[in-house]
Amino acid sequence: QVQLVESGGGLVQAGGSLRLSCAASGVSRYAMGWFRQAPGKEREFVAAITWSGGSTYYADSVKGRFTISRDNAKNTVYLQMNSLKPEDTSVYSCAAARRPSGKVVEYDYWGQGTQVTVSS
Repeated sequence: QVQLVESGGGLVQAGGSLRLSCAASGVSRYAMGWFRQAPGKEREFVAAITWSGGSTYYADSVKGRFTISRDNAKNTVYLQMNSLKPEDTSVYSCAAARRPSGKVVEYDYWGQGTQVTVSS
């Protein structure tokens, strides 16, 4: 049974940092991605990483501020978010796919999400 569980969300002031974690079970050798969805908006791609961790991909809106990484020994994927802006406020979800992608439809499994709120 596949399970993806996010943690680490919360309330932070603009300019602050948060680190999200995604604990995965039941998936093996999957690429992982982070997506976010704000109220009234479509889910959007944030970052993705290959199974080995050797390649990473970012949305232009977060490039240089967010870093995706993974620890396969712990079956955990991370999203380090720095220099946060109010427009980063969203529910952040991790997802698993056979290969890294920016497209929602490419992902087979999803977590429930964790709320990130950035105050101005």
